[in-house]
Amino acid sequence: MNTKQIALVLMMGALGNILFAISSYLGYIAPSVAFDFSLLAAFIAAFFGGPTLGFTAGLLVGVLPGIMFGPLGNGGWLGLVGLPVGKALSGLTAGLIAKGLNLGQKPHSSLIAVPATLLAYVPEAIFTYAYFAFLLPIFLGQGGELIFFLILPKALFEVSIISIIIAALMGNKGFNDFIRTYFPR
Repeated sequence: MNTKQIALVLMMGALGNILFAISSYLGYIAPSVAFDFSLLAAFIAAFFGGPTLGFTAGLLVGVLPGIMFGPLGNGGWLGLVGLPVGKALSGLTAGLIAKGLNLGQKPHSSLIAVPATLLAYVPEAIFTYAYFAFLLPIFLGQGGELIFFLILPKALFEVSIISIIIAALMGNKGFNDFIRTYFPR
């Protein structure tokens, strides 16, 4: 990573944490369940910068959610580790999909961005299930599958909205010109 890419990853990490703070403050659904649009920043880094930047941005984006749902919530130390890892999985997967499909290089990449974003969330969804069904009960004696079934529909709603925003950004010439200053082709 060069300095411009590091700067972009740090900006996306900050943006993701700000998006989490705003969306969770406005959208608590139940105890320890809130809207979280922080993945938008990880997907931007991944779709435009590739898997390494997506993974790194995902880790950074997961810091504030990890703190809020980890030590300050019900997840303890496991939340502080688990949430950044889950978001990093989405960033990594999105970067691999973008690289494999040459998103941003082809015409109509914005149309492919919606299903690509939804697909990129699948590893995090599987990890989230494992987190609630296995890791929380084993390490902290709490959690269980039931909470996952409240979180999954919320997460799919969030990722659906994020996919539309990503498609709009991929189709926006001004945003693409800005991003290309960080990733010249």
